[in-house]
Amino acid sequence: MLNAISRLVIVTLIASSAVFAQTTSTANSPRTAPNFPVSELREGMRGTAKTVFKGNKSEEFGVEILGVLPNWIGPKQDLIIGKLFGENAERTFVFAGMSGSPVYIDGKLVGAISYSFPFAKEPICGITPFEQMTADVERFTSNGPANFVPPIFTAAELTSPIWRPSAAIPQTLSASRGGAFDTFRPIATPVSFAGISQTVLDLYAPQLTAAGIVPVSAPTGKSSRLGGLKAATPTTLLGGDSVVVHLARGDIQLSAAGTVTARDGDNIYAFGHPFFSLGSSDLPMSESHVVTVVPNANNSFKLAVPDDMVGSMTQDRATGILGQLGTAPKMLPVRINFTSSRGKREELIFESAIDEFLTPLIMSVGVTNILSSNERSIGNTTIEMKGEIRIKGEKPIDLTRRISSGQAILFAGGAPAVPLGALLRANYPGVEVEGINLNIKVSEGARLASVDKIWIDRQQVRPGDNINLSIAEKAAGGKISVRTVPVTIPRDAAPGNVTLTVGDGSLVQALAATTQFSPKTPEAFVETFNGLKKPDRLYVLITSAKPGLVIGSSELANLPPSVAATFGSDRAAGATKATSNTILLEMELPQGENIVGGSQTLTLEIIR
Repeated sequence: MLNAISRLVIVTLIASSAVFAQTTSTANSPRTAPNFPVSELREGMRGTAKTVFKGNKSEEFGVEILGVLPNWIGPKQDLIIGKLFGENAERTFVFAGMSGSPVYIDGKLVGAISYSFPFAKEPICGITPFEQMTADVERFTSNGPANFVPPIFTAAELTSPIWRPSAAIPQTLSASRGGAFDTFRPIATPVSFAGISQTVLDLYAPQLTAAGIVPVSAPTGKSSRLGGLKAATPTTLLGGDSVVVHLARGDIQLSAAGTVTARDGDNIYAFGHPFFSLGSSDLPMSESHVVTVVPNANNSFKLAVPDDMVGSMTQDRATGILGQLGTAPKMLPVRINFTSSRGKREELIFESAIDEFLTPLIMSVGVTNILSSNERSIGNTTIEMKGEIRIKGEKPIDLTRRISSGQAILFAGGAPAVPLGALLRANYPGVEVEGINLNIKVSEGARLASVDKIWIDRQQVRPGDNINLSIAEKAAGGKISVRTVPVTIPRDAAPGNVTLTVGDGSLVQALAATTQFSPKTPEAFVETFNGLKKPDRLYVLITSAKPGLVIGSSELANLPPSVAATFGSDRAAGATKATSNTILLEMELPQGENIVGGSQTLTLEIIR
């Protein structure tokens, strides 16, 4: 009898444990409310919505359905039109940061408040149906391998002193921007900038505006400190909670605030419209609290402060974003060691999003900010930069530069951004950028000079001869200094006149026959970029008026007539380019006290 009772107790305990485990699992994995189908919506229906107006607790307000615009967002993607009511909603109207606020009717989830009407006199909003949000992100859960096409770069692009976007920026967040006629626009997502001066924001205003970013100055939150993930709980990022997606964390912080539409297990749906249309992405996602919502006649916005990081945003699609709790994002670590013109030392450490548009923009802003915060913005400045972009399994990209001008601070921001943007745009399969290190030293005033005169110790030379080349450099104040450089005539130089040129890297690069590059691998990209002429150095060139060929990014000199004729045949075209001059010798001169520009040429006669 006792054994039977014992067995009954054990069975009961096991069953109870199973029920408890199931209950706990369910509690730790909140599920979304049932969907309210768009087909069942009727004009005049009323429901409730939730968002955070202050603190970290969401508040309810009313929504009345006005109708549905079929195919407005895209093919088979409808937009529900609603009108908000309630004290808070009628005070702020639709505000930047409300994107993603869930709308419910009879306890069922209709969708996310995601669109607004500029300068509206009533709190009218557009609502993205939740069934479309889930369908859009689930279609892109797994991306198959894409066919890689090697990109084409120009020498002018890779040597540009200023980074510019290589393609049109998706205008997804331009709620405050006017147009030929007013229409519903995605609610602007306020991007908080912490650790960045207003001067720098004004400097990069064109790029920020083009991306539809609404910059908001905000205090630094917990997620500015680089650290690990906070474990999710049953109350982490539920529908109506404030959520922040980071573009940069650390000593520089860029974070975009929105609202959670729904949590389904570890999946977080938010915004209801695209963020930057990044597609597959990997950005830090944090909890946040709201300081206040600032009413504004044009576009009200919320001031949100990031709290603990709890996961990553993994997708950015036409109908919203998808986040994953408990998933650590992949970011680009950046370390900048700075020495000011007064000897002040400072270290800047932050992480940046990895994206062909966002990453170089953030790098430009970061470098420009630390310089402008410590140096004068008017007058000439000389900046010495040493650093590298580390790529896993490849040689690093060399960032050694000297810049001296009235725009040195702006050009310094472009030095790491230009190659970084080009590398990310190339999108080489499997490439992994591991980090960026920069050492920057600044001194006041310009250290500039020009090539005033050049001369050699004799005019006639033989192949293999050594000659002395003298270069007179005239500084900005009129002081002239002379340096002598030994030059060896190439042993395979043919008899005849040749041209000797001394010029700065920008001029020599412009004279190069190779003006376009199509590196097929990361290794080829690094080799191509590191091989470009440095604008702060002088070069010696000896050229001959002999035909040659450029194949890919390589220049072939002194080709036999039969080879040149084969490539130049009328039966073949493309892949090669004929040149009228052949480079016999190219020398990079050691760095001098000044940055020397300009060029001079003379003629040598090679005899036998």
